[in-house]
Amino acid sequence: MGELEEWVSTEDAARLTGYHIKYLRELIRKGRIVARKVSRDWLVNRQSLLAYRAKMDSLGTAKHDPRGVWDASE
Repeated sequence: MGELEEWVSTEDAARLTGYHIKYLRELIRKGRIVARKVSRDWLVNRQSLLAYRAKMDSLGTAKHDPRGVWDASE
């Protein structure tokens, strides 16, 4: 069961981060956070989610820079 502890539902991810579920799904589609589909539900990798949140928090207002903050490798 240890493996399941690394994955959270999109609902739990929303509660954990304060992000809207639709925004989380967008992050999944863009590959910004690691997730996997199990049946009809998405499970989000907790470590990936928290790393993304920390990066956004550290960028502050720079995350809104029109030149972008994402490398092509990300």
